[in-house]
Amino acid sequence: MISIYNNSALLTFSCVIAATLGAVMGSFLNCAAGRMAKDEPFISGRSHCPACGHVLEAPDLVPVFSWLFLKGKCRYCGAKVSPRYLFTELLFAALTVACLLRFDLTILCLRNWVMICCLFCLSLVDFESRIIPNGTLLFAVGAWVVAEPFLFDNLVRTLSHIGTGLLISGGLLLISMVMDRVLKRESLGGGDVKLFAVVGLYLGLLPSIFALILSCVLGLAVNLPRQKGNSEPFPFGPWIAVATAVMLFYGDKFTAWYLNLMGVMNAPEFLI
Repeated sequence: MISIYNNSALLTFSCVIAATLGAVMGSFLNCAAGRMAKDEPFISGRSHCPACGHVLEAPDLVPVFSWLFLKGKCRYCGAKVSPRYLFTELLFAALTVACLLRFDLTILCLRNWVMICCLFCLSLVDFESRIIPNGTLLFAVGAWVVAEPFLFDNLVRTLSHIGTGLLISGGLLLISMVMDRVLKRESLGGGDVKLFAVVGLYLGLLPSIFALILSCVLGLAVNLPRQKGNSEPFPFGPWIAVATAVMLFYGDKFTAWYLNLMGVMNAPEFLI
């Protein structure tokens, strides 16, 4: 198998390509998320300045460099361009390189990168509109289905991941229905429940539980101080996405550490 760790030249070249691809994809996902949040078709229509509406040309669309060279302003009207564009491009470039370094040139790397694309996009949409688009979840499920035959030959493990998705999402749906009655308002969005169904597919039982706990800790720690006197629900999707990404990268290590802590030497397939 070809590995980026075979020699330093290949490693460097692969990281440069991954960073470039990541920056381009980050730009696309940012644009797509902005259109999804406004309920606009994200695959049609050319990019334009949000201030003056001028259609952007090639020099305006080079990820990272266009924002830096134009000093964060529109080339046509001089309006300020949000640093969100630069941030998302740099962040997704870093995530793509990290995914490559973690999973090497493998089908698992490609599958997990697609999942990270979906998590990144839905997080941006949820921040802006409090909605998790079904399309991002369906795309993630499609990637899992296509990749699964190439990754695992153990039917028990495959079925356990499917069962985990159904179990966790079903449990959260039941809890949210009870909490809705108690609180007299929506406690957990339907998009969050569906997202955890996809998380279960990718992670399996124990890593999914870790992701659930971590997402709750992150979401509450960041948003509770802002909720005083504010009845509007906070976006939970981004924190589910962060926790899921952490488990995608390090779920096997967390699981091994926990099982070792519990004194379990040979864990059943359905746990992982």
